[in-house]
Amino acid sequence: MLDAQRFGVDEEPCLSVRHLSKRFGVGCPHCLGAVAQLERNVCPRCGTVHAVRDVSLDVFPGEIVGIVGESGSGKSSLMKCLFFDEEATEGDVRARPFDGGAANLLERSSQHQRAIRNTVFGMVYQNPYLGLRMDFSSLSNIAEQMIAAGNRHVGAMRDRGKELLERVNIPLSRAAEPPRNFSGGMQQRVRIAKALSNNPPILLLDEVTTGLDLSVQAAVLDLIQQIRRDFNVSMLVVSHDLGVIRMLADRTLVMLDGRVIESGLTDQILEDPQHAYTQQLVYSLL
Repeated sequence: MLDAQRFGVDEEPCLSVRHLSKRFGVGCPHCLGAVAQLERNVCPRCGTVHAVRDVSLDVFPGEIVGIVGESGSGKSSLMKCLFFDEEATEGDVRARPFDGGAANLLERSSQHQRAIRNTVFGMVYQNPYLGLRMDFSSLSNIAEQMIAAGNRHVGAMRDRGKELLERVNIPLSRAAEPPRNFSGGMQQRVRIAKALSNNPPILLLDEVTTGLDLSVQAAVLDLIQQIRRDFNVSMLVVSHDLGVIRMLADRTLVMLDGRVIESGLTDQILEDPQHAYTQQLVYSLL
């Protein structure tokens, strides 16, 4: 679990995750025992894939926590479980902005989970097509998220949409255009605006710069930092690129084969990596 030290400030985490696991398959004594014997993250006997294995983490108010690892390390599966896109096999997830952290969100009703998706979490996927209606206008995409949270005031939704599009540097002259007309970087910025529409206290960002040109990546990263400064939003940022994590994250987890193999302050991870895999990641930046 990540060290709870937070710049010398004693705070309660806004998001707390304990012992989260996600398995594809029923498992067997060989892989569910006290000492699992797997080939990477797959059981050689029953074929169960252990996508996420006993992951714990905290995110504090206004903090960015990074999760880095190669493809297949379990990063995206973890995010999907937190956003209820996939059902976690086991674990405990609590969010103080929802109910003071009183209950395990994974055990809440589907109605409560929809409310959490619409008001507590804002999700930005790697592929904008997963979070945007490409044939709707950008303003309509933002309004859709607000309607899901119970907003019915058309004027307020229009004003909020324009405010957010300006915030993410989308010209208002293009507000009525559908995202399919936009570049990949602009689509991601519309998706970020949509995620912010209901003022969520926690943003989940899953590989938001993958596939973008370097100049566009830089603009998106600058936008993320600006959002943290302006809104004091907490963020969980997933990337396979330690360079992205280095720019954004206060603290970092390194995942491999579904497990957290190293965690700590990002500067600490970069300057003195302990695990051989983390060392390989860091040295690849040099």
